[in-house]
Amino acid sequence: MTTTREPAEPGALAEPVDRVGRGWTSALSLANGAIWVGWYGPLQILLASQAKDFAPGSGMSKETMLAWVTGVGAVVSLAANPVFGALSDRTTSRWGRRTPWIVAGTAGGALSLLVLAGAGGMWTMMLGWCLVQLTLNAAFAAVTAAVPDRVPRRQRGSVGGWLGAAQILGVVGGTGLATAAGGVGAGYVACAVFTALGVLPYVLRYPDLRLTAEDRPPWSWRAFLTGFWLSPRRYPDLGWAWLTRFLINLSNSLVLLYLLYYLRDRLHYSDPDQGVLILTAVNGLTLMATVVVGGVWSDRVGRRKPFVIWSGMLMAVATALLSVWQTWPGALVASAVLGVGFGVFTSVDFALMTDVLPKAVDRGKDLGVINVANALPQVAAPALAAPIVTYLGGYRVLYLAAAVIGLAGAWLVRRIRGVD
Repeated sequence: MTTTREPAEPGALAEPVDRVGRGWTSALSLANGAIWVGWYGPLQILLASQAKDFAPGSGMSKETMLAWVTGVGAVVSLAANPVFGALSDRTTSRWGRRTPWIVAGTAGGALSLLVLAGAGGMWTMMLGWCLVQLTLNAAFAAVTAAVPDRVPRRQRGSVGGWLGAAQILGVVGGTGLATAAGGVGAGYVACAVFTALGVLPYVLRYPDLRLTAEDRPPWSWRAFLTGFWLSPRRYPDLGWAWLTRFLINLSNSLVLLYLLYYLRDRLHYSDPDQGVLILTAVNGLTLMATVVVGGVWSDRVGRRKPFVIWSGMLMAVATALLSVWQTWPGALVASAVLGVGFGVFTSVDFALMTDVLPKAVDRGKDLGVINVANALPQVAAPALAAPIVTYLGGYRVLYLAAAVIGLAGAWLVRRIRGVD
């Protein structure tokens, strides 16, 4: 790969032409992984441990307390990502558009994790987690926007693949740090330190592109607020791309939501906790095997839609297996196939999204709106899954419905016209 050269002014709004180097990609991927460590150390281990400690005497179960804390945090996340993306679009700092938000977001995230480390009850825990979601989403919005800022279209699949791999490693690393630290407080401190240090190679070694005051749009509250509505009629490709991502992520969320209960109540697996861990490991291994390869391959052939379509169809097949082959070997096969499909989808769909962004001046805000399609399914999945499992046929119908939803998402990619 060649070394990055600064594009001609106005650099921040120019369509990138020069390929980014391995160092830039590695540093940005490390920053992305560090943010995911800050999210998933708490989500996988630490918040649940605190809920177990705080629930006695609170009048609610540990499950209910955890659901309230994570649910309120999810609402903060839904709003924070596009808002901070929009603010970074307008930033004219001498350090660039994105770097100030990466630094401030990860520093704020580290401090918020320390607030969680000292939490003494549910309300402090909820406040700390909302602050974590607020600040780390500021950093995440800026990190993802750096890709269309700096990476040419024919390289975005491979860069998206490395970011996806870093995301997976961040989930695993955050879980490992939280477990190995030796306590809840120590776990939060370990995640905070890693999150803060992980962004330093990128922000110190790679100067950001600056937005000049002349290129910044005039400020208007009305324009700022209405800008979050991206009309599907005006931007049909972006609308179809958002819908496909939402549907495929909703299908995946439906699969994961009741996996523990599926193993325990339907398959009667002897140790369902261990079973979830095994299935997660199998899924992670096959996902890691395809997330970079899929992105590189799509860059080389210069096409995105076939990869998204076929990966979505493969995920739908894996989901359907959970419905028709309800055995432990069937769950293992489904988990492996799902990882293969989701790995390709993660990298190539990210590149596809950057290819349909309407305007360079709004890249951060538009990607933030697109990222809502990742978070919203986590809110919608419980509302759909609970009545299906309880009243409409149980797990067989749930996974068939998830397969149909994922298949619809894959098929609707064909409606995107502006990308090969």
